[in-house]
Amino acid sequence: MAKKKIHKLIVRAFWISLIFCIGFTWFYMKRVIPDKLNIVAAEEEQFHFSMPFDVTLHSDSEEVVLGNGSNIPSDKIHLQVNQPFSLYSKNLGSYKLGLKLFGWIQLKDIQVNVVDTKYAIPCGTPVGIYLKSNGVMVIGTGDVTKKDGMVVEPAFGVLQSGDYLEAINGIPLSDKETLMNELNKTGGSEAVLKVRRGNENIDVKMNPIETEDGSYKLGVWVRDDTQGIGTMTYVDMNGQFGALGHGISDSDTGNVVQITEGSLYETAILGIEKGTFGKPGVMSGIIYYGPGSNLGTIKANTEEGIFGTVNERFKQSISQDALPIGYRQDVEKGKAYIRSDVSGKVRDYEIEIQRVDYSTTHKSKGMVIKVTDPDLLALTGGIVQGMSGSPIIQDGKLIGAVTHVFIQDSTRGYGIFIENMVNH
Repeated sequence: MAKKKIHKLIVRAFWISLIFCIGFTWFYMKRVIPDKLNIVAAEEEQFHFSMPFDVTLHSDSEEVVLGNGSNIPSDKIHLQVNQPFSLYSKNLGSYKLGLKLFGWIQLKDIQVNVVDTKYAIPCGTPVGIYLKSNGVMVIGTGDVTKKDGMVVEPAFGVLQSGDYLEAINGIPLSDKETLMNELNKTGGSEAVLKVRRGNENIDVKMNPIETEDGSYKLGVWVRDDTQGIGTMTYVDMNGQFGALGHGISDSDTGNVVQITEGSLYETAILGIEKGTFGKPGVMSGIIYYGPGSNLGTIKANTEEGIFGTVNERFKQSISQDALPIGYRQDVEKGKAYIRSDVSGKVRDYEIEIQRVDYSTTHKSKGMVIKVTDPDLLALTGGIVQGMSGSPIIQDGKLIGAVTHVFIQDSTRGYGIFIENMVNH
């Protein structure tokens, strides 16, 4: 009996271990292998994925030719552990590759986009940013003192941080002043708020509270715009720009601000506070608002950065040359450069790319970089707030942008693949 129990335990442990290994492998490979690949037409592109097991890669279209070291064109190849492979296609378009574990378990499909060589100008210049939110954003709820002196919190559990107030009693809301004026018109009677919460639109009914000064309030903290200083990453041949490498989030809610429009303005950096352990450094400066200082319009605020169109004023200030766009397979560990204007003059500073994550799990954290240039270290101590968006250049190609600094080590930080910005 004892032997049978031991045998059952061994069998059970075997199957549990097997299921765990398959599940872990599935999760690992789904994570490390990207969902999309970009290759340049008529150029053979090399790829390398860190895979713990053998997989089979097959092309669903004869337009995409696979290779693994041989000169024989193929629509199916077997990839050994840590073995590189190549892709080639003459024609533009979007195609599909299939990936199978052990040659028979369908793991995932990979979209292959075949594109023309793209060029963009890596800038590295600081810009002032102003964004107008799409509706009035709720930051949080708070107490309201009624006319009789009683303290209440009417919006608690009704409205929440990250909500956007789009209208009140059918009147569209684009700023805080309109909200305040319409609340005072209610005289304390019921108000119907059109609220956007995530991807859902809901109607919320509330009775504004008359306060000690005779005004009516809902007991919410709100914001209708945001501004700051960031770095211009690139301008393409059509005057379209990308900056920051990450979205502009509200400082209170942490959510990416949903916008209707925005503008770029001239800015002047007044000083740089070096980062210390546990405290990132920061660039301080002023933004020159006004028509004469406008540099362009912002059309989108996304997780990959802010995007829009620069005007002729900004175009005329660019002195750098355009470089070809490098895709994630072009990025290698080792020497690279970031372009920045932190010294008052645009120049390239040497960095080291220490790690490359080819997956698409963290779009703004595709690589880990370390500042090695002694001049930049002396000036800033490494990466400081405001340098987000500084273009990363390697082997004559624009490959990415700085996005985050490590709080514990200001010499190191994250970078985003430029393809994630260009294809936002």
